[in-house]
Amino acid sequence: MAVTATVFTTLACLLHVFIFYMESLAWAGPRARTAFGMTAEQARNTRELAFNQGFYNLFLAVQAGVGALSFLLGHRGIGAALIFAGAGSMLAAAAVLFVSSPGKRGAASKQGFFPAMAIAFLTASLLT
Repeated sequence: MAVTATVFTTLACLLHVFIFYMESLAWAGPRARTAFGMTAEQARNTRELAFNQGFYNLFLAVQAGVGALSFLLGHRGIGAALIFAGAGSMLAAAAVLFVSSPGKRGAASKQGFFPAMAIAFLTASLLT
């Protein structure tokens, strides 16, 4: 269960690094505009906000990733705490998006799946 938890944590991290890329580096490009349903003008007007938000996603990925690595290296308490904090924040953000934007529920579900699985498997591994 612990290995499965770290695999899902790693997948969540990779997804959030990709979100960082889309929001902070490729925001005004056609792929990001399509993914986020924006016009070129909307992308220009929200570039600063997206840039900052992208870094939040990157920092969550780093936090959870360091947690997964720590957990695998035997530092179970530190690793679990970092995974719960990082993946838990990812899952909470997905839940906010799911509730606040009915049109983006599919994206919110995709964003929240890996962190939810990471938390579930981590919890199970700690209880056994």
